[in-house]
Amino acid sequence: MLGIVSYGAYIPIYRLSREAIGAMWSKAVAKGEKAVANADEDSVTMAVEAVLDCLHDMDRHMVDGLYFATDSPPYVEKQSASIVRAAADLRQDILTFDISHSLRGGGSALKAALDSVKAGSARRAMAVAADRRIPAPNSDFELQFGDGAAAFLVGDTDVAAVLEGSYHISSEFVDIWRKPQDTYMQSWEERFVRDEGYTKMVPQAAKGLLNKLQLTPKDITKAAFYGPDSRSHASIGAAMGLDPKIQIQPPLLDSMGNTGTALAPMILVSALEEARPGDRILFATYGDGADAFLFKVTEQIEKVRDRRGIKRHLASKMLLPNYGKYAEMRGLMEGEEGRRPARRSSLPVIWRERQHLFPLYGQKCRSCGNIQYPKQRICIYCQAKDNFELIRLSDKTGKVFTFSMDQRAMEIVLPKVFTVVNLDGGGRFYSVMTDRDTSKVTVDMPVEMTFRIQLEGSGLYNYFWRVRPIRC
Repeated sequence: MLGIVSYGAYIPIYRLSREAIGAMWSKAVAKGEKAVANADEDSVTMAVEAVLDCLHDMDRHMVDGLYFATDSPPYVEKQSASIVRAAADLRQDILTFDISHSLRGGGSALKAALDSVKAGSARRAMAVAADRRIPAPNSDFELQFGDGAAAFLVGDTDVAAVLEGSYHISSEFVDIWRKPQDTYMQSWEERFVRDEGYTKMVPQAAKGLLNKLQLTPKDITKAAFYGPDSRSHASIGAAMGLDPKIQIQPPLLDSMGNTGTALAPMILVSALEEARPGDRILFATYGDGADAFLFKVTEQIEKVRDRRGIKRHLASKMLLPNYGKYAEMRGLMEGEEGRRPARRSSLPVIWRERQHLFPLYGQKCRSCGNIQYPKQRICIYCQAKDNFELIRLSDKTGKVFTFSMDQRAMEIVLPKVFTVVNLDGGGRFYSVMTDRDTSKVTVDMPVEMTFRIQLEGSGLYNYFWRVRPIRC
């Protein structure tokens, strides 16, 4: 059996209400909110979160490939999938692949991962989609766009949702685009995009798949598919002949926003969270055509329920107080120049210390058993020399030992909370705390690791691990 073995997702903790956007521009807006990535988050860091959620309590070294889809990569020339692989501590001898330039990328990544397993070039493969698109201020897109990620582990054993078939349509249709020199997305007239684009192509792909499998819309338990807004999503469902009350998975557009490449995959994760053995789930993506997949849920689904997924991430949130904080986090305003010297990054140091920076490996003394970070030659406890074994710290939790706050640091979200953490099982880690309410930071607060942008120096994005209060 070929299909989805496990799933995972990530939604940033911050939300911005549409009312706050409307208040900024003095216009009436619909109710709802969108997920907003923190200033130290991007598509890569969110992809890492989704991959780790997907691989919860699983052997990471069994993954043979990683396909990463995004329309908002941090680099124009530099692979992002390789960074995700390193941070997730997957094997080095695997295929990593970036898929971009289309909202349909999440379906393309899943198809590539499934085909690699089917062909025998991989036993297990990851497909992950993440987006952090920046909409133009005071645009319709600003009300719609949210941030998030979804990941799937596919294989041919222990399958939770078996692939019954897929159908694909390619189209040169132009609706939304962004050239290299463009800051924001551009779009054509809404009615033309709706009538000739998604409301036509997504149902066409779904119909082609059902005809191929000799099934009808009544055979579908739930449909998880792309739609840019609630009205359009409902129109697509109606065009596919689905009952909106029982057959369409809610699109989450009013609780997290349109997450671009990751939207349809995230809706699929939401459907899998609620699925029961025997359910048939239609999954469809859109962009330069459309992809349609049909999965049948197995008893194995009960063994992958302990993910944060969509439900738990939606329940764990903090509202941004106003539009100004959102604009600051998004870099939409030109602020005061930093008063401290610009930082520089050393590529040789990053390369030399890559095992301790990306997957966050510390060391455990073979003589006394104590854990230490960063690496050193002499054990600070028993003074044994060069007698250590590596131990991964990125999946550890801990408690705050002490902390301080800096109101003048080079940080967008101030104050900067410098934190010393005692790790569960031993070891101590010095870090900046992110995704925090400073009024609630206390000694002994439980925290967990999260992969974030540490700083920008020498024209690079410097990624490292920070701590945050444990999300539910």
